[in-house]
Amino acid sequence: MRHSSFWVLLAGIYSLGSLGAAPCQISVHDGGAPATNSSAPDVASRWITPAVTGRGLMQKFFRSKSVNAEVSYHVFLPAVYNAEPARRFPVIYWLHGTGGGIARVPMIAARFDAAIESGVLPPAIVVFPHGLPAGMWLDSRDGSTPIESILIKDLIPHVDSCLRTIAAREGRILEGFSMGGYGVARLGFRYPQMFAGVLMLAAGPLQPELLETPRASADERARLMKTVYGDDMGYFREQSPWNNAVRAAKSGSLLPKLRQVVGTGDETYPANLEFHRHLLALGIEHEYVELPGVRHALPGIWDAMGGEVWDFYDKSLRQ
Repeated sequence: MRHSSFWVLLAGIYSLGSLGAAPCQISVHDGGAPATNSSAPDVASRWITPAVTGRGLMQKFFRSKSVNAEVSYHVFLPAVYNAEPARRFPVIYWLHGTGGGIARVPMIAARFDAAIESGVLPPAIVVFPHGLPAGMWLDSRDGSTPIESILIKDLIPHVDSCLRTIAAREGRILEGFSMGGYGVARLGFRYPQMFAGVLMLAAGPLQPELLETPRASADERARLMKTVYGDDMGYFREQSPWNNAVRAAKSGSLLPKLRQVVGTGDETYPANLEFHRHLLALGIEHEYVELPGVRHALPGIWDAMGGEVWDFYDKSLRQ
């Protein structure tokens, strides 16, 4: 399936100059050393990841007011980004899972690149934020790791100011795997005015309370509860996708298009199924996709879905 002309029209609307020229420029690098920022701190900093490279992929840095420090991220720019200097592009924010996910960034970027080149996905920017190995994509209870604030208040405005983005809800999609799926679920319901689509892949934890973690030991669960949620189950409940969905449903706001994908062989499957039923009970429209036998593995999810993966982006931006 080749993408529709709607994407071209949308990009054209936002390339008429009404948003102004971006004050900083980033160029595409085909592999090799990534572009760097001389003011970036030592890569050993908790907010700086190792650099990875690939076609159209580079590491960048920005000054985060939320932590008063330089923070790294990776960005993929499609090959036509430099070739069409008047054009603006939709942005996919891709949130990684537990462990940091930096090693997978080149693989994911290459997959988007191939889809764009084959015509099943229109040219888009893909941003890979840094959410710490177990930061859960939220502001920790003690305020020491304000990852939600870094993403929403600092990174997205930075990207919109430095790249030719469609800097509006209509041009943003939020996607994530595992812990990243948990992150996009809670952030999508928390900031529905910011995103056109939310794509959850094998998301977790989706349960109302963190009483058990099927993919982690009891010690790891205790460590997570202490470092992120301050040993406060009330804070976990408040931050959970479960409760954010309740608040979003009550608000009456226009919600992003939502797709939830999980394999039946995944340890997170029972909680995903319950979350799906929770959304149904709330009257929240969403796509729910079960993949028979698929385990907690991103390539397995992609392989099982085949070409159906790509229609979500087109549907989201048509809202």
